[in-house]
Amino acid sequence: MAAQSEIKEQQSTGQKFDWKKLISPKWVVKNIPFFLFLTVLAVLYIYNGHYTDKLMLKISTTEKKIKELEYEYKTIKSDVIFRSKASELIKVVEPLGLKELKEPPVLLGASPQ
Repeated sequence: MAAQSEIKEQQSTGQKFDWKKLISPKWVVKNIPFFLFLTVLAVLYIYNGHYTDKLMLKISTTEKKIKELEYEYKTIKSDVIFRSKASELIKVVEPLGLKELKEPPVLLGASPQ
């Protein structure tokens, strides 16, 4: 409180204020917890910035992987649809000696109608 009254007196008289009186070793020791608090806040702020950068990098790489997998899925799906066509199946099984039936299959054990 005494320092504040001195500041007011010096301002009214037009004298320069001596900051060395205000920032004394006693004052610094008294405010160590506050300085530690500010230090912790600064460290947390820096950590938060680095954490956000890492998280954004992970998100962007994951998005790229998802797009690649989506393209791969679409390619494989179109290939499966193409290969499952009847005409393509006939071409694939011909070397195995299988042929397409020209007449309906015979049902065994069924009563004729």
